[in-house]
Amino acid sequence: MNILTIDTATEACSVALQFDQTLFTRYEVCPQQHSQKILPMVDAVMKEAGASLTELDGLAFGRGPGSFTGVRIATGIIQGLALGSQLPVAGVSTLAAMAQQVINSGDVSDVAVAIDARMGEVYFAHYQNQQGIATLMGEEQVTSPETAAEQIDISSMAAAGTGWQAYPVLSELLNGQSVSVSYPYARFMLPLAEQTLSAGQGMAVDAITPEYLRNTVTWKKLPGR
Repeated sequence: MNILTIDTATEACSVALQFDQTLFTRYEVCPQQHSQKILPMVDAVMKEAGASLTELDGLAFGRGPGSFTGVRIATGIIQGLALGSQLPVAGVSTLAAMAQQVINSGDVSDVAVAIDARMGEVYFAHYQNQQGIATLMGEEQVTSPETAAEQIDISSMAAAGTGWQAYPVLSELLNGQSVSVSYPYARFMLPLAEQTLSAGQGMAVDAITPEYLRNTVTWKKLPGR
């Protein structure tokens, strides 16, 4: 499938285009610059591929969790692209994207992802490698590092995310194990997006929403929708 995906949920900003069985990507760690960077990145990969939106099968975006501002940026951009193109959209978990990157990098059966959510909490989830796809076990959570630590046996799992270094109770569990993936990358959202879109489960523009996990933030859809 030909799919364009974007992510701005963390300090990293990235775009990936899968077009005519070729991958075109942009990735940069650029805190607080996402709104200036993301559209030029989209334009760059589309021009490099010689592609137009009308030639795509679908769109995808990092729906969160992550930075509230970053998640809103990606949601707004993908709403605009979907409104103009009427393409179906897959919302991909940023936690799942990180687990997918770990799975793609080696022979891994389970991945625990923890992103620093500030306020003494982490965004946390456990994923299992099922036929090469990061599959959620249980549910995504915003929780204390202590509660996250109680739910897993990290000795039998890979770890991803900034939460492991941010909180001693988690970093001590690693016992020297490295954390190879700190931020989500749009290119690793593509397998997850393709799974959703090929199953006919893509969203229309008026159904596109972010996932904050925290209930203290509200989101307004496009005017009139």
